[in-house]
Amino acid sequence: MTKINHIGIIVDGNGRWAKEKGKSRSEGHKAGAEALEKIILYINKESIANYLSLYVFSTENFSRSPEEVNYLMELFMKWFKKCKEKYKNANIKVLFSSQKEFIKSEIVKAIDELEEATKDNTGLVVNFCLSYGGRQEIVDATKKIATAVLENKLNINDINEELFKKYLYNDLPDVDFLIRTSGENRVSNFMLWQISYAEMYFPKVYFPDFTPKCLEEAIEEYEKRDRRFGNIK
Repeated sequence: MTKINHIGIIVDGNGRWAKEKGKSRSEGHKAGAEALEKIILYINKESIANYLSLYVFSTENFSRSPEEVNYLMELFMKWFKKCKEKYKNANIKVLFSSQKEFIKSEIVKAIDELEEATKDNTGLVVNFCLSYGGRQEIVDATKKIATAVLENKLNINDINEELFKKYLYNDLPDVDFLIRTSGENRVSNFMLWQISYAEMYFPKVYFPDFTPKCLEEAIEEYEKRDRRFGNIK
């Protein structure tokens, strides 16, 4: 199996999965979290990727009902606390791409503790995009660069794509392979800078049913792709 440098996954379909099974949306999110944990551990165990970015909650998702948002945030907090030692021992490094000002302080605390506990790990890097929007990430990077120029810490003529990337929430390599579950064929404001040349795959399976076997099938499809980056073979 080909090792992919950076895989991005838009985690989608928990609510529709639950509806089709006559379950609550909360049950769908719980099942999605369980499926995601299996995917993370499988990718790490099998050395499938060096980086894994996961779109688990967008800034737009805050417009959902307070009950659903509160449940999700509680689910995230419990998950991050629970997996802290597990990920540390598994040599998984955890990062967050987030607008933390929208998140409750106790969740920010759990995020910070997980990042701190795994900061020295050298294995799979898992980047959780939580309270995240791709356009806002680019806007925030632009503001940081403008401030650096105004403070004479940066020469405007030194600004290029490589430098710009370093001002994003995390300095990560471009996404090579983007997977969005549930059959929706759009990127929904996910890592817009980083997915410029990503191969994309949209399986018609809701995320709670996205198993390691489904991931293997996705990678088989990726291996058939001809990535030319604008060049001609």
